Amino acid sequence: MSRRSIQRVQSRFAHSIAILAVSLLLAATAVAQRGDAFNASGATTDLTPNYDSRGGGTVLLLTVYAESNKRRLDRQSVVKLTNQTTQTNSWQTTNDQSQASFGDVPFGHYDIEVSAVGYLTTHKEFQVISALNTVDLEVVLQRDPTAFKLDVEEGMPTKARRDTKHGVTALKSGNLKQAQRWLDAAYQLAPDNSDLNFLMGYLRYQQKDFDHAQTFLGTAATLNPRDVQSLTLLGRLGLQREDYVAASSVLEKAVAADSEYWMAHDLLAGTYLKQKKYDQARQQAELAIEKGKGGATSARLVLGQALVNLGQKKEGIDALKSYLKDSPKSPTAPQVTNLIAELERPEALAGSAVGASLVPLAGVDPLFASPELSFTMKPWQPPGIDEAKLSVAADVACPLANVIEMSGNRVKDLVTDVSRIAAIERLLHEQVDEIGNPITKETRDYNYVASITEEKPGFLEVDEYRAAHLGLSDFPDQISSSGFAALALVFHPDMRENFDMTCEGLGDWHGQSVWFVHFRQRDDRPARIHDYKVGAETYAVKLKGRAWITTDKFQIVRIESELVSPMKPIQLLSEHQIVEYGPVPFQKKNMELWLPKTAEIYFDFRRHRYYRRHSFDHYMLFAVDANEKRKEPTAPPENKLNPAPN
Repeated sequence: MSRRSIQRVQSRFAHSIAILAVSLLLAATAVAQRGDAFNASGATTDLTPNYDSRGGGTVLLLTVYAESNKRRLDRQSVVKLTNQTTQTNSWQTTNDQSQASFGDVPFGHYDIEVSAVGYLTTHKEFQVISALNTVDLEVVLQRDPTAFKLDVEEGMPTKARRDTKHGVTALKSGNLKQAQRWLDAAYQLAPDNSDLNFLMGYLRYQQKDFDHAQTFLGTAATLNPRDVQSLTLLGRLGLQREDYVAASSVLEKAVAADSEYWMAHDLLAGTYLKQKKYDQARQQAELAIEKGKGGATSARLVLGQALVNLGQKKEGIDALKSYLKDSPKSPTAPQVTNLIAELERPEALAGSAVGASLVPLAGVDPLFASPELSFTMKPWQPPGIDEAKLSVAADVACPLANVIEMSGNRVKDLVTDVSRIAAIERLLHEQVDEIGNPITKETRDYNYVASITEEKPGFLEVDEYRAAHLGLSDFPDQISSSGFAALALVFHPDMRENFDMTCEGLGDWHGQSVWFVHFRQRDDRPARIHDYKVGAETYAVKLKGRAWITTDKFQIVRIESELVSPMKPIQLLSEHQIVEYGPVPFQKKNMELWLPKTAEIYFDFRRHRYYRRHSFDHYMLFAVDANEKRKEPTAPPENKLNPAPN
């Protein structure tokens, strides 16, 4: 058994001779609600829809619709009721019927603000002029044209994901026939996945099947309007087909989606040049050169031609010469050399009228100078905490202090309500390559027990062990990972002062509205959540991360975290943790706790990439009743060892 406290939560992690401690992420929050969520700040929030007036005031019943009053909104929305006279706020979330209610609303003038992810925030005013009645209001939300579509599932079935990985590997190797076999199989299982549609379009593009490539890429761009790769490749197809209006339209969307992607700027400059929009071509070419940082040599060809057509022949010739210097072996080099010679003839230099016709330019197509697009491989681990693009409702004020206070109370409730938890733990351990394909794979089952106690105020202790007191040799690659309750304790009242916390906005989690809260270890406070131990040395780890916190019950339903910076002394380059929680009922005590369902970790240690997934089931709550069991197995689970996949 390992004993640790919240003051220094640590675990054991071994690889070869070195011993490295990893605190893995397993955390929980209690579901018990104690009081109204926002009463501490003076607001009048009632979290449960109630259609009765208990104090003589008006009852407000609000129904939220999507785009018209014929279809109720398919996701949870947040409603803020502001008394314009007293400037006090009340908050509610809609139920599964897309309704919210406020009871005992006194006389006054009110503003209602309704927000949901993927829709524009809407305001509506109303007055309470009489008591003891019910006011029915309807609010219609309009889609936010700049937001991600949330009705497209980002994931895909396990088999489709596996087939896609094989297809990507074949694409990287240039084996288009094998890539098509794998990707076709995956597509049959997940035809609505935007990433898969892009890969199908890229494959058809490489096969010169431009009609089908355009169809797949168009679908990918529809499913994910900010997929810069699909948009850029669509633009290139338009250039090749000489449909410059369509090409410029889609490439304008590409640069709007990712202004740092120089290739989209480069191709857009070419479409403008073909349409004789020389000033716009110049601007986009200059942006491509700036963003490309030496890689966008082809943009100098567009820039030179645009400048010449704008009457700036000397500057244009200089740009063309720079292009030749940077790309002497380009297939367009002979044409550009001839063009420069033509432009430098005395009679050509004499004619400098803006927009003058330059027939030789027609023979130098910038598309032939542009590099072929190659798809960017998705990394083997999720995007960084600060790199992930969040889809949030626009212009929604977040009550950060209340969110932190109430979510902290949920974590504190767990310590109060729980002393010991048992579960069946299923472990998947993989060593993976640079694109996430497993090199080795093992699965193990364990009987897991953990307890949380607070022997004195502000000092929590977490005890945990697996059955039979397993040693490091009993774990895949001799890596033992643990740390029950460590990550969610970031929000514990005794711990949260060690972190800077900001609310990033209102988001969506499987149709439920959530607040995104970003946290980062403060430099002036001790790192007490996460340690690594190598030999006799202990290294405190600074974490940053993000929590998904429900807007109605303030439950933490998901947390991600990563290292603030790599730990080079122990060759730990990265670590990304993901924990998802769900309600676990204990019927005999009429109690429900929010406990981890899955916990994942991606880590790069000593030139090896690892992926681990812990899943938990068959929970038993000892603190409530030693006989309170939920499908507890009668015999210890058997360890399973699987060979690496072919």
